[in-house]
Amino acid sequence: MQQARREGWRSRAVFKLEQIDQKERLLRPDMVCVDLGSAPGGWSQYVTKRLKGRARIVAVDLLPMDPLPQVEFIQGDFEDETIFRQLVEASGEAGVDLVMSDMAPNISGSKVVDQPRSMSLAELALDTARRVLKPKSSFVCKVFQGEGFDAFVVDARRSFERVRVMKPKASRAGSREVYLVARNYRL
Repeated sequence: MQQARREGWRSRAVFKLEQIDQKERLLRPDMVCVDLGSAPGGWSQYVTKRLKGRARIVAVDLLPMDPLPQVEFIQGDFEDETIFRQLVEASGEAGVDLVMSDMAPNISGSKVVDQPRSMSLAELALDTARRVLKPKSSFVCKVFQGEGFDAFVVDARRSFERVRVMKPKASRAGSREVYLVARNYRL
């Protein structure tokens, strides 16, 4: 976190997205991007800086998030139909090019509780991506390896031409945290 603060980032998670983007080249000017579970805003901040403000970013979280230039923030639960409609409206009629999710549950310390919670968030993110992405677009999602992980990857492969699982160097070595990167969405 110290390096992130020194460099002006809101969270160290930005380094994970940066490493994923360097490998996958997810970001391009004038794209529409949805950031699920966005607070404190590190990923949205990275996209804004990386694309020099040439992107429409819609960020959604239950928690408040300090404003960012070029980012429309919606506070609420994207499972709520009213919030989801706001997200779709803010994204524009052309559809979304990238859905990204760095969501994680509040950790209890019990794998039996934490793994199903984290898989549930990943599944919600994938479901939302399927509802808002336009063809040939991408999805990036934090997932924890464990029960339900393999089935999640198989499910994602049903909707995307290419699915990779990556562990950025910025992730802690002992963590079961990985990122699913899905490219070329097909309806």
